[in-house]
Amino acid sequence: MKHSKKNQVILSVVAAFGLLLAAFAPAVQTVVRLRAQSDLIQLADFSVPAQPVGWVCAVLLLATAAVSWLLYARDAKYPRYITPLFGLVFVVEVLVVLYAGKTLTLTALLAGSLALAVPLIFGSLAGVLSERSGVVNIAIEGQLLSGAFVSALVASLTHSVWLGLIAASLAGVLVSWVLAVFAIKYVVDQIIVGVVLNVLVVGLTNFLFSTLMTDLATYNAPPRFDVLTIPLLSQIPVIGPVLFNQTPIVYLMYLSVAVVWTALFKTRWGLRVRAVGEYPKAADTVGIKVFRTRYVSVLLGGALAGLGGAFFTLGQVGAFGKEMTNGAGYIALAALIFGRWNPIYAALAALLFGFSENLQFGLAIIGSGVPSEFLLMLPYVLTVIAVAGLVGRVVAPAADGKAYIKS
Repeated sequence: MKHSKKNQVILSVVAAFGLLLAAFAPAVQTVVRLRAQSDLIQLADFSVPAQPVGWVCAVLLLATAAVSWLLYARDAKYPRYITPLFGLVFVVEVLVVLYAGKTLTLTALLAGSLALAVPLIFGSLAGVLSERSGVVNIAIEGQLLSGAFVSALVASLTHSVWLGLIAASLAGVLVSWVLAVFAIKYVVDQIIVGVVLNVLVVGLTNFLFSTLMTDLATYNAPPRFDVLTIPLLSQIPVIGPVLFNQTPIVYLMYLSVAVVWTALFKTRWGLRVRAVGEYPKAADTVGIKVFRTRYVSVLLGGALAGLGGAFFTLGQVGAFGKEMTNGAGYIALAALIFGRWNPIYAALAALLFGFSENLQFGLAIIGSGVPSEFLLMLPYVLTVIAVAGLVGRVVAPAADGKAYIKS
């Protein structure tokens, strides 16, 4: 894969940071714990020397950056696997050095990362469906927040998590319907509509929270989904407790990623959606209903985003709070760009953002020497680096954001 010059610059900056990290690594051991109580096979803890591992990783990072510059100078192909391996080495160095003298419980770190990534994955899937059909979805934040509010309200009134989940999905559909009507029918600028919808949902949910939900016991005390443990699979060391000891919403997320990818790339409907997102006029000439295809895609995306919002209230917190999505919709938007508008890659990107956010919590808990301000910046810095082009040249669907006017 051919990379642009900015990729070499980013790799060099990250490698330089890795060198700086190694220089300050203390000469102590980092204990790595891989086992959980439910594991079928109990793996023993092991220790790694923080300082030597830090230097080895730093040298590997610098060597990779140097090779990338060499390939760029020779106008040679850049292998796809280099960037993921570079990222993996950097993560290993960060974990080993920052957890120096402490115990790194890998299972807990990964489980927390997945929990934070679930709404991001649902949101990125919503964006993929919408933008693959040619409609920019800036309103993911509003769809997530509306799903969180409605799920808490309905589940509190009905005492049913499943009715709350359905209501959350419908709330996401409602927000996406407004986006679709203004963007497709009235040809309003899609980015402006998305931003306005986000502001509208924030204002509306804040007002209803301050007025309606003052009676917490009646309107804001939803039940939460119970953890559903899958026998045997949940006992696999490291990944078992992370992937298969989850709530039904998480399992629904796994299914959603698989279904969206299959629908987009393995079905006739998905081919039509992608055709509408690339060349709507050509699609129209062969009989594909452009407007209907865009409406359906945007509404399906809204339904998924609503499920992601429900995870905040029915899967994690157990209550609704003002602006509790905290910008997750915008990070989901970055994840779908980072993932090149592919459901699987977007989900992996969302997991990466979830990991970076959970890492800041873990480091804060163990009392890391890194200033808290830098820890808070971590997920957003990663977002900027990712969207800046670490994955190479990112090209959106050709008709993304462009209104189609039937002639």
